[in-house]
Amino acid sequence: MSRYFRFVAAAAFAASTLVIAAQSTHAADAERVRVRGDVASLAGDKLVVKTREGNDQAITLKPDWQVGGVKKASVEDIKPGDFVGIASLPKADGGDGALEVLIFPAAMKGTGEGSRPWDLKPNSSMTNATVAKAVKSVDGHSVTLTYQGKEKTISIANETPIVTLTSAEKTDLTPGAHVIVMGEKAADGAVTASRVTVGTNGLVPPM
Repeated sequence: MSRYFRFVAAAAFAASTLVIAAQSTHAADAERVRVRGDVASLAGDKLVVKTREGNDQAITLKPDWQVGGVKKASVEDIKPGDFVGIASLPKADGGDGALEVLIFPAAMKGTGEGSRPWDLKPNSSMTNATVAKAVKSVDGHSVTLTYQGKEKTISIANETPIVTLTSAEKTDLTPGAHVIVMGEKAADGAVTASRVTVGTNGLVPPM
């Protein structure tokens, strides 16, 4: 498979991961989990992640499971017309401040469009939307997003993590690799997943 088609496949995979994670029915929210941390081990279809909370989370990977990657990008890469996913928090002085920014490839425009609660931090939200306007100021940047007939402006501080999608291999899931796994938790506590997203070149997936 050519590098181009592998990238497109990876982009589609990562975008679908976010769509699945963003589904907002009450039942889906009750069963869906996001595991963030570092790979402790991978043996066959058994992945163990040392979570950001400090515990080991065992995950059973489903048949034909896939892996995709994220790589570092820059605020200068964000342009009007781009489709982005931004996790943000309300600011004390009003408006929202970005916790992280994901720039989708053009082919993924419209993926999971909307704004919904997110679990990156308490009271955070995830907004997948089109950039209507991007402004640079003395203390950072801000973007105005449009989605479903609505508009939202989010400020982006200079230190905000910004990433985009890239290809990755299962061999990238080495001990210590930084990952986020969108999974399903059964009533008995067992977690299963069909997708793993890994940060490339030591990047911590900021989602």
